Amino acid sequence: MEAVIIIVFVFGYLAITLEHSLKIDKLIPALVMMAFSWALISFGIDDFDTWFDSGKHALLSNFEAFGHTEKMHILEETLLHHLGKTAEILVFLIGAMTIVEIIAYFNGFSTIKNFIKTKNKRNLLWIFAVLAFVLSAIIDNLTATIVLISLLQKIIHDRKMRLWFAGLIVIAANAGGAFSPIGDVTTTMLWIANKVSTGHLFAYLLLPSVVCMVVPTFIASRLAVFKGSLEIDTSASEPVGRFSSTMLYLGLAAIVFVPIFKMATHLPPYVGMMLSLGIVAIFAEIYSSSKFSMTGLDKEASDNHSHVSPVHQSLSKIELPSILFFLGILMAVAALESLGILFGFAEWLKESTPALGTEIDSAGISDLVVLLLGVGSAVIDNVPLVAASLGMFSEPMDHELWHFIAYSAGTGGSMLIIGSAAGVVAMGMEKINFFWYLKKISWLALIGFLAGALTFFFTRTLL
Repeated sequence: MEAVIIIVFVFGYLAITLEHSLKIDKLIPALVMMAFSWALISFGIDDFDTWFDSGKHALLSNFEAFGHTEKMHILEETLLHHLGKTAEILVFLIGAMTIVEIIAYFNGFSTIKNFIKTKNKRNLLWIFAVLAFVLSAIIDNLTATIVLISLLQKIIHDRKMRLWFAGLIVIAANAGGAFSPIGDVTTTMLWIANKVSTGHLFAYLLLPSVVCMVVPTFIASRLAVFKGSLEIDTSASEPVGRFSSTMLYLGLAAIVFVPIFKMATHLPPYVGMMLSLGIVAIFAEIYSSSKFSMTGLDKEASDNHSHVSPVHQSLSKIELPSILFFLGILMAVAALESLGILFGFAEWLKESTPALGTEIDSAGISDLVVLLLGVGSAVIDNVPLVAASLGMFSEPMDHELWHFIAYSAGTGGSMLIIGSAAGVVAMGMEKINFFWYLKKISWLALIGFLAGALTFFFTRTLL
């Protein structure tokens, strides 16, 4: 039965990886894979000799001697445990997405465009790279990419030029998301699972992430395509609403507040995110009422959103398919973990992998393995890769292994346009060709990834 479950997982994984070729949204195979895996476990529960206790991160002793009723009870408890851990991540993401949509409701991101005054290509590249790096650390790399490519489309009318900017934005956004607990889904997963803390995450990964962004941006800025100036109109400011700037700064501050709340209260991050969402929602409702009651002001916004709660409007726009995909893939990986398959694979990896580089932990997991995980995340979605690593390794909180996994999984996806959520959304918004990105951008992403990894080898010696 274990072999059948692994086959189901492999085929589901392939369907997720080939979603663009199959024309099937990746949430569908993820949900089907999850349901089939747990159903097969239920049917074959009496045939399993091992069971992994996720709470204690150890195999249950003498599991084969348990009766059917007792095994089913353990199955239900394990399923509930994993659902609870997965729900923590999903509720956190829903809160963050809603805050971002509330900012967009008030046209808050248009405030950023008014800061851009230059026409020089190199200067503009550095502005967008730094904005992508900073914004992705606050509002996550996917949203930062959407915001900045939307701004690009308003500023640069030459599509071929926009493709270069979009490619470098993807690299910078993924680099910025790696060092922040709220910047990338995979880093958030490690943070919520208490594998990394905010302070150590910054200490270990801030410098490597900066290098991962700066090196490819610097190299690109010396290319011929970024010489000269653009024919753009920066004289007119983007019209913004009365509360646009206020909601932008309030929303960003509310998201940044979440790690502070976690450190102060030691409560799960989703509690702080719900508090932040509640505060932003209060101001959104107040400003929305004020906007509608004062005739003549914000007339266009009033026409578009009249009598609609900004919170309800924002909730209707969050990416529910992404939420369901995370549910499916995390619960499917949990099924493999519960059978001890991931644990067994980790033990095999520790015994068979040669320490070709500096060892990253006492068990002998080499740097090469984690680097390959980063390369793999460019081909395979990094969410299940990190989810699998959570079940494979038992290193304590803030062990350098977890931080290197966060860096590799977060930035390695930049090497292919389909390797990260930021890349996929850029591909959709600008219709970026896979092979154009492979030829023009991938080598820059690879150089940045390796440069950041070398920097990590240095920063970890300081802690």
